[in-house]
Amino acid sequence: MALRSSLEAGVRPAFPPSLVVQVKALACELPYTLGLPLSRLSVEEIRQHVVSQGLVAEISGATLWRWLSSDALRPWKHRSWIFPRDPNFAAKAGPILDLYQRVWEGAPLGADDYVICADEKTSIQARRRKQPTLPLAPNRPTYVEHEYFRMGAWTYLAAWDVHRAVVFGRCEPKTGKAAFGRLVDDVMSQEPYRSATRVFWVTDNGSSHRGTAAVNRLRGWYPNAILVHTPIHASWLNQIEIYFSILQRKALMPN
Repeated sequence: MALRSSLEAGVRPAFPPSLVVQVKALACELPYTLGLPLSRLSVEEIRQHVVSQGLVAEISGATLWRWLSSDALRPWKHRSWIFPRDPNFAAKAGPILDLYQRVWEGAPLGADDYVICADEKTSIQARRRKQPTLPLAPNRPTYVEHEYFRMGAWTYLAAWDVHRAVVFGRCEPKTGKAAFGRLVDDVMSQEPYRSATRVFWVTDNGSSHRGTAAVNRLRGWYPNAILVHTPIHASWLNQIEIYFSILQRKALMPN
């Protein structure tokens, strides 16, 4: 908008529009096309390249950043995602989404049916800082000591009752079938689950609760328990991951 206004006013811009286009095209290039063993280009590297190629005698990094940050394409940003790889994704995801809406096999759940989402959060580092954390102050963030004592790693297993908004959790030295079984015991040994008609357990395909064997094992422990697996590589359908995200942000970081 500023460039257009300047042109309409007859003011020659400091840099021609063609240079802006070239800079944006360069930012979208993979660095290996320039012979650089990098995964991405920094603003400073882009600046050095346009100068070394004679596109401009001198230009500031702030100017380049202003051009790039105002563009719709921002190649320096990335977000991890995974494409569904399970050929039966819809067939497996549908029943889970139905359970969240209190429906199973086309029929509404009864008052004594429950839905539990469960999983493990592994490799949680227990650390003790060598110096106390200093509280924030005006114009200064919280200071967290860089050095720490290693106190081992823990696995946190949690189960989330979707419709009652209740969380059950326990810490274990490591994950496994036995550890998952103890989490199940924590939940199923108490009311209302112990005497419920059905308790649906939504889990991913981790080794602690994978396949038909896990379905039969859970039913053998508790006849009213029904294990429902998310599609492969789709643990994000499991609502316990929302809880783990909150836990990570509000309890574990930055410690």
